[in-house]
Amino acid sequence: KKNTDQKKIWITFDDGPDEKVTPYLIDVLEKFDIKATFFIIGNQAKKYPELVKLIINNGHKIGNHSFSHLNGFSTNNNKYLEDVEQAKKYIDSDIFRPPYGKITPFQIKNLKKNFKIIMWDIMSWDFKENISSNKVYKNVINNVENGSIILFHNNLKSYNNLKNSLEIILEKLKDKGYQFSTTW
Repeated sequence: KKNTDQKKIWITFDDGPDEKVTPYLIDVLEKFDIKATFFIIGNQAKKYPELVKLIINNGHKIGNHSFSHLNGFSTNNNKYLEDVEQAKKYIDSDIFRPPYGKITPFQIKNLKKNFKIIMWDIMSWDFKENISSNKVYKNVINNVENGSIILFHNNLKSYNNLKNSLEIILEKLKDKGYQFSTTW
């Protein structure tokens, strides 16, 4: 969460790009005239460079989400740092979000030299296939406040929940008077 008294929030999408989900997200964001930040996995960016371009060309920001979506707690520090470095070949960005939010103090210290590390305060849980899109809506709307960084996902596991909740969530956030930022 960012410290602000302004009605400003950050919409973020982790993982991806995905050939089905990414174009859907871009269309929805366009419909609401909202810019978001996409934390991209390097091996997905390598597979779908045109989708990375689509995200950027539509005015959204991209961030590094590692190359292989490694868990920082269970990965050797140097291997983890090399994986993030490898992702830089496909993701030109100075912001990083650790997969699963799991990152060690050593990894933080080293990554802070080149990146601003971005976490979140609201998890939508959109990827949980056993929860309803109504629950996803409530997870976001009941917890949002000035400075909130909201985490959604740009992957197939999240697609059904996103299709059934994202537009309603964005509409409600706009109704509440929130501004949407991609400035980190």
